Amino acid sequence: MTQRLFFKAITACLLMLLLIGITSCNSAKAPPNLVTPSGQPDAAIFVSQQAPVMVSLLTNPEKLPSSERDGELSKLKTSLLANTDIDYQKDIQPWLGNEITLAVTALDLDREPENGRKPGYLMALATKEPEKSREFLELLFSKRSLAGANLTVEQYKGVKLIYEIPQETPAEEKPGGYFSVPNRQSKTQNPKSQIQTALAGAVVGKNFVLFANEPKVLRDAINNVQAPDLNLISSSKYQQAIKASPKNALAVAFLNLPNVAKWQGLESETTTYNSQIVSLVPNPKGLIAETALLAKEKNLLSPTETAKPVGALQYIPASAGLSVGSSNLSNLERSNLALLWQQAIALISGAKEDVFSGLLQPLAEVQKRWNINWKDDIFSWVQGEYAIGLLPREDKINPDWIFVAEKSEATPVAISHLNELATSGGLSLNSLKIGEQKIFAWTELAATPSQSALAKDRQVYTIQAKVLGAYADVGNYEIISSSIEAMDAALTAKENSLVNKSDFQNSIAALPQPNQGYVYLDWTKSQPIIERQLPFLKLVEVVGKSFFQNLRSLTVSSYGSDTDLLKGGVFFQFNG
Repeated sequence: MTQRLFFKAITACLLMLLLIGITSCNSAKAPPNLVTPSGQPDAAIFVSQQAPVMVSLLTNPEKLPSSERDGELSKLKTSLLANTDIDYQKDIQPWLGNEITLAVTALDLDREPENGRKPGYLMALATKEPEKSREFLELLFSKRSLAGANLTVEQYKGVKLIYEIPQETPAEEKPGGYFSVPNRQSKTQNPKSQIQTALAGAVVGKNFVLFANEPKVLRDAINNVQAPDLNLISSSKYQQAIKASPKNALAVAFLNLPNVAKWQGLESETTTYNSQIVSLVPNPKGLIAETALLAKEKNLLSPTETAKPVGALQYIPASAGLSVGSSNLSNLERSNLALLWQQAIALISGAKEDVFSGLLQPLAEVQKRWNINWKDDIFSWVQGEYAIGLLPREDKINPDWIFVAEKSEATPVAISHLNELATSGGLSLNSLKIGEQKIFAWTELAATPSQSALAKDRQVYTIQAKVLGAYADVGNYEIISSSIEAMDAALTAKENSLVNKSDFQNSIAALPQPNQGYVYLDWTKSQPIIERQLPFLKLVEVVGKSFFQNLRSLTVSSYGSDTDLLKGGVFFQFNG
């Protein structure tokens, strides 16, 4: 398995835990007070400050809707208990508490890259009945012993560890269990056999049952408790992230971004942030995934600007698959909304593209074809409100687009400059009307042979004009579009505009005010566009099938004014 595929497989396991929390709010019948989260993961005391990622479900699974207990949670139970003869309802449910935490604790346990990388994995299950959880642990390992596993019992700093001694196993065999992943293989080893990762477990104090893929991971976890300066709870960055996060989170993920990049096998060029926390918070109309990115150094970020109420969105039709609304495009690269998107793209796929070449590919193609620079020729003069919308078309792969900008003193000069660029590129400028509104179209003229019967002794041509773009001066706004049809959709939006769409209204009501604007996706309409830009998303969809099948829309926003903390959120709405 290549390093990239290995990362994706393990990431799928981590995402499953988060999806349990996400899809638990996926039911229209679920009450707002579905769960009572604990606020922050207590198991962070076992996790090193250098751990790449920690994911926690902060409620007892039995408090989730029954439909969910039959969904993603069932997959996790099946993976955990495969080939163990353990019954979840009988052996685990009676003692399981209000937290399940999974962490990648180390990139390589022996720190010897020449013999391959073997990460450490730790799972912590909160227990409300310590004696019953000890009985479970004994039962689990006794059954594994009967199945042929060689066990060892070790006392380490007052804690009883039970673990299997790794055995060489034919590669064709695939022992069950959540942590049964291939171990390192030496160059001299028989390629038809491999060492299987062992299972290690312990009950620590009265609060947690720990499982790991190596006894060293358990020893390190115990050391982290007894040496407070080592664990995640003692990290100032972690405390800052927790303080900035909502207290009623259903699930939490904390990421050490430089180590996440190494885990993926990527060289991280973005050094602005070194930590990130994602919190899932139930909402009566959906779910909010709130994130806080912590800058590597204080005052590394520019002070944020609050977007005005985005009136430009009134010209974006409700049929748009993807829409962006904010203010001050002249500062796009350093806007919080762009930084939030860029960080997400870099984390998921390692892409180094800017926000518009990745998110709004049709605009990037226009930039190449027209020989214009969006940043210099358009964005530089937009200091007020702006809105962008992508309108799917059945007859084309790429959607139509609409760009709306609040006018300023610089607008006439900017439009004249665009006309000059168009004519120098061989395009013609023509005026026409849509209803009572005068618009201007950039057209490309082409002569095609006529089939007219009148043309007997000479070739007759007809002139056809292909519209490559249009613009219109409408009230306090300038509208630019990719086609006449898109311009007509913008001019006739009225009551059917995005701002009057109930999903959008629910989204902006759920997200904090004031903020720096919105990125709104109608999932059904924009899914093909996003998947082309983020192929990795298809893996996530497989893991969270029920989530994406019911997802209706999502809205991204950034907010807050700290210069060393970037806060944002994603509001998910579901069908039903």
